Amino acid sequence: MVLPPAAKRYRLVPWVSLLLLIAMIVPSLYILAQEPRVIELTADKDNLFKVSGQKAKQPVITVKAKEVIKFKITAHVRDAEFVQKDGAIHSFTITALKDQGWDVRLKEGMNEFVLVAPGKTGAYEVACTVKCGKGHDDMKMKMVVE
Repeated sequence: MVLPPAAKRYRLVPWVSLLLLIAMIVPSLYILAQEPRVIELTADKDNLFKVSGQKAKQPVITVKAKEVIKFKITAHVRDAEFVQKDGAIHSFTITALKDQGWDVRLKEGMNEFVLVAPGKTGAYEVACTVKCGKGHDDMKMKMVVE
Protein backbone atom coordinates (compact mmCIF):
# COMPACT_ATOMS: atom_id res chain seq x y z
CA MET A 1 0.00 0.00 0.00
CA VAL A 2 1.40 3.38 -1.02
CA LEU A 3 0.59 6.30 1.25
CA PRO A 4 -0.12 9.72 -0.17
CA PRO A 5 2.56 12.39 0.65
CA ALA A 6 0.35 14.07 3.31
CA ALA A 7 -0.11 10.77 5.19
CA LYS A 8 3.66 10.16 5.21
CA ARG A 9 4.22 13.61 6.64
CA TYR A 10 1.73 13.02 9.50
CA ARG A 11 3.37 9.69 10.36
CA LEU A 12 6.69 11.52 10.65
CA VAL A 13 5.46 14.16 13.13
CA PRO A 14 5.50 11.87 16.23
CA TRP A 15 9.09 10.79 15.48
CA VAL A 16 10.29 14.36 15.01
CA SER A 17 8.58 15.34 18.27
CA LEU A 18 10.24 12.43 20.08
CA LEU A 19 13.68 13.39 18.73
CA LEU A 20 13.20 17.01 19.82
CA LEU A 21 12.17 15.87 23.30
CA ILE A 22 15.26 13.66 23.57
CA ALA A 23 17.45 16.54 22.38
CA MET A 24 16.09 18.68 25.23
CA ILE A 25 16.35 16.02 27.95
CA VAL A 26 19.83 14.59 27.26
CA PRO A 27 21.78 17.79 28.19
CA SER A 28 19.86 18.01 31.47
CA LEU A 29 20.66 14.37 32.26
CA TYR A 30 24.33 15.06 31.55
CA ILE A 31 24.35 17.89 34.08
CA LEU A 32 22.62 15.79 36.71
CA ALA A 33 24.98 12.85 36.12
CA GLN A 34 28.11 14.88 36.83
CA GLU A 35 29.90 14.14 40.06
CA PRO A 36 29.80 17.47 41.89
CA ARG A 37 33.02 19.30 42.64
CA VAL A 38 33.31 20.09 46.34
CA ILE A 39 34.08 23.66 47.40
CA GLU A 40 34.68 24.29 51.10
CA LEU A 41 34.13 27.71 52.65
CA THR A 42 33.71 29.28 56.04
CA ALA A 43 31.19 31.96 56.95
CA ASP A 44 33.17 33.09 59.95
CA LYS A 45 32.61 34.91 63.25
CA ASP A 46 34.25 38.03 61.82
CA ASN A 47 31.44 38.11 59.22
CA LEU A 48 33.68 37.26 56.27
CA PHE A 49 33.58 34.43 53.77
CA LYS A 50 36.82 32.48 53.68
CA VAL A 51 38.06 29.95 51.14
CA SER A 52 40.78 27.65 52.39
CA GLY A 53 44.11 28.55 50.83
CA GLN A 54 43.07 32.14 50.05
CA LYS A 55 44.06 35.11 52.18
CA ALA A 56 42.23 37.81 50.26
CA LYS A 57 39.67 39.88 52.16
CA GLN A 58 37.20 39.16 49.36
CA PRO A 59 37.89 35.58 48.20
CA VAL A 60 37.11 34.27 44.72
CA ILE A 61 35.85 30.89 43.58
CA THR A 62 36.07 29.93 39.92
CA VAL A 63 33.62 27.48 38.36
CA LYS A 64 32.74 26.28 34.88
CA ALA A 65 29.43 27.19 33.26
CA LYS A 66 26.74 24.67 34.26
CA GLU A 67 29.16 22.86 36.59
CA VAL A 68 27.57 20.91 39.43
CA ILE A 69 29.02 22.12 42.74
CA LYS A 70 28.66 20.71 46.23
CA PHE A 71 29.23 23.47 48.74
CA LYS A 72 30.36 22.66 52.26
CA ILE A 73 30.09 25.85 54.26
CA THR A 74 30.90 25.95 57.95
CA ALA A 75 29.05 28.84 59.55
CA HIS A 76 29.99 30.44 62.86
CA VAL A 77 27.87 32.89 64.82
CA ARG A 78 29.47 35.98 66.29
CA ASP A 79 26.62 37.15 68.49
CA ALA A 80 23.51 35.19 69.50
CA GLU A 81 21.34 38.30 69.14
CA PHE A 82 21.71 38.06 65.34
CA VAL A 83 20.41 34.48 65.06
CA GLN A 84 17.20 34.57 62.98
CA LYS A 85 13.95 32.85 63.99
CA ASP A 86 14.66 30.01 61.55
CA GLY A 87 18.17 29.57 63.03
CA ALA A 88 19.96 31.26 60.13
CA ILE A 89 23.10 33.18 61.01
CA HIS A 90 24.35 33.97 57.48
CA SER A 91 23.32 33.37 53.88
CA PHE A 92 25.10 32.45 50.67
CA THR A 93 23.26 34.51 48.07
CA ILE A 94 23.72 35.66 44.50
CA THR A 95 20.85 38.09 44.08
CA ALA A 96 20.74 37.78 40.29
CA LEU A 97 20.44 33.98 40.59
CA LYS A 98 17.96 33.63 43.46
CA ASP A 99 15.42 32.00 41.15
CA GLN A 100 18.02 29.29 40.37
CA GLY A 101 18.51 28.35 44.03
CA TRP A 102 21.41 30.68 44.82
CA ASP A 103 19.87 31.92 48.07
CA VAL A 104 20.83 29.52 50.86
CA ARG A 105 20.33 30.39 54.52
CA LEU A 106 23.18 29.09 56.66
CA LYS A 107 22.80 27.74 60.18
CA GLU A 108 25.50 27.24 62.83
CA GLY A 109 27.86 24.40 61.88
CA MET A 110 28.29 22.52 58.60
CA ASN A 111 25.89 23.33 55.77
CA GLU A 112 26.02 21.17 52.64
CA PHE A 113 24.09 21.81 49.44
CA VAL A 114 24.43 21.23 45.70
CA LEU A 115 23.92 23.93 43.06
CA VAL A 116 24.45 24.16 39.31
CA ALA A 117 26.59 27.07 38.14
CA PRO A 118 24.87 29.45 35.76
CA GLY A 119 25.32 28.94 32.04
CA LYS A 120 26.22 32.58 31.49
CA THR A 121 29.89 33.37 32.01
CA GLY A 122 31.01 36.35 34.06
CA ALA A 123 31.62 37.51 37.61
CA TYR A 124 28.89 37.23 40.24
CA GLU A 125 28.84 38.74 43.71
CA VAL A 126 28.06 36.37 46.57
CA ALA A 127 26.79 38.18 49.65
CA CYS A 128 25.30 37.49 53.04
CA THR A 129 21.74 38.82 53.13
CA VAL A 130 21.08 37.86 56.76
CA LYS A 131 21.90 40.72 59.14
CA CYS A 132 24.77 39.04 61.01
CA GLY A 133 26.28 41.87 63.03
CA LYS A 134 29.21 44.27 62.73
CA GLY A 135 30.91 43.86 59.36
CA HIS A 136 27.82 42.37 57.70
CA ASP A 137 28.01 44.84 54.79
CA ASP A 138 31.53 43.55 53.97
CA MET A 139 30.50 39.87 53.91
CA LYS A 140 30.94 39.41 50.18
CA MET A 141 32.96 37.31 47.79
CA LYS A 142 33.16 36.74 44.05
CA MET A 143 32.25 33.73 41.93
CA VAL A 144 33.71 33.70 38.42
CA VAL A 145 31.97 31.52 35.85
CA GLU A 146 34.20 30.53 32.89
